[in-house]
Amino acid sequence: MNWKLACVYALSEGVPRRSLWVALVVGTILNLINQGDALIAGRYIDITKLALTYAVPYFVCTYGAVSFRLREERTHAKGVKLRRREASAMATPLPRIAVIGTGGTISSLGSSSLDVLDYPDFGEKLTCEALLDRFPETRLVADPMPVTFRQVGSTEIGPKDWIEIRELIHRTARDEPEVAGFVIPHGTATLEETGFFLNLTLATSRPVVLVGAQRPASALGTDAGMNLVNALRVAGSPEARGKGVLVALNDEIHAARDVVKTSTYRLQTFRSVDFGALGHVDGDGVHFYRAPVSAHMPDTPFAALDLRELPRVDIIYSYAGADGALVDAAAAAGARGIVSAGFAPGSPTPEQRAAFERAAKSGIVVVQCSRATGRVAPRRRLRESGIVAGEDFTPQKARILLMLALTTTTDAAEIQKAFQTY
Repeated sequence: MNWKLACVYALSEGVPRRSLWVALVVGTILNLINQGDALIAGRYIDITKLALTYAVPYFVCTYGAVSFRLREERTHAKGVKLRRREASAMATPLPRIAVIGTGGTISSLGSSSLDVLDYPDFGEKLTCEALLDRFPETRLVADPMPVTFRQVGSTEIGPKDWIEIRELIHRTARDEPEVAGFVIPHGTATLEETGFFLNLTLATSRPVVLVGAQRPASALGTDAGMNLVNALRVAGSPEARGKGVLVALNDEIHAARDVVKTSTYRLQTFRSVDFGALGHVDGDGVHFYRAPVSAHMPDTPFAALDLRELPRVDIIYSYAGADGALVDAAAAAGARGIVSAGFAPGSPTPEQRAAFERAAKSGIVVVQCSRATGRVAPRRRLRESGIVAGEDFTPQKARILLMLALTTTTDAAEIQKAFQTY
């Protein structure tokens, strides 16, 4: 038998793995016998030289060929499995997410790819549809349904807009039952305030995620696309339910109650300073590590309110040597509530303190917060003055909670309970 036949057999297409290895061994033996015919004829042959000259090279070459063939088989098998997984993923319907566009940096176009400063004043803002078209990857993770609301910078968004966004979410949830969640692209200047208002007032259990960007959509190295993709992934995640309104930027997930903007330009601007992020969005999915414990949508009494307008509440900032003029001006302007952004751990100047106490006696609800982070406790002086302790809320979020509380009560004790609940 010619040993070359064994080699051809070993390398032929479609041969099972076991047969390949059998062919390798048998072919080596046959090659050794074939080349050793001289032994049978009675001639003296050096067996070691024979093996080194014929058998070993054959074994090495054929072993290499067989190994290459098996590697090809394994690579092909992996490719088949990957294609099957991709086909399965494509067969799974993507979650339908309503995307309510409001404008902001995330939807802005500057004059060039290096314009990261002047675009708010001199650039243009994309509609929600155009924003999604600019980042087609959004349609790989969700089935986005664009709903254009505004195309403005978030410095233009205030309480009236909050109420309209709330009504739009309720209407969409009612009319579009297949919608699994909501994403709100929003400017970062007031994103945390819009988010906190919705966190207290929405009557839907579907996930609501606010998202922004620190660099415009046209900028080199923009964070707009990935932030938008991640927000869609969070809104479509079943784990996002029951956690209140969420904020997704820079691969992090934050509770709208806790998050604040901490930097003007840095990408990691949004932080939950005292308590940390709820989770992360990585390449393999959405990962939550903790959940909010304070009451939030849809389980608040504010969710049932028919809100048309909110009472005026002003914030007065404390600084060295400040007098009570601004406090008196807020009272004269018709403020029903005033938030004191005092020195840590929650104290105004003596002149401001006297003005705040006058305001409280006149029926204006005063909430004491701090211009630093941390909690303002309901200590004795506040209790005896009828002033509400702002707990760990920033002044801007304390203002929102006070506005909502004032729609149902002016009792300082009841409002203090609300600050300890939400």
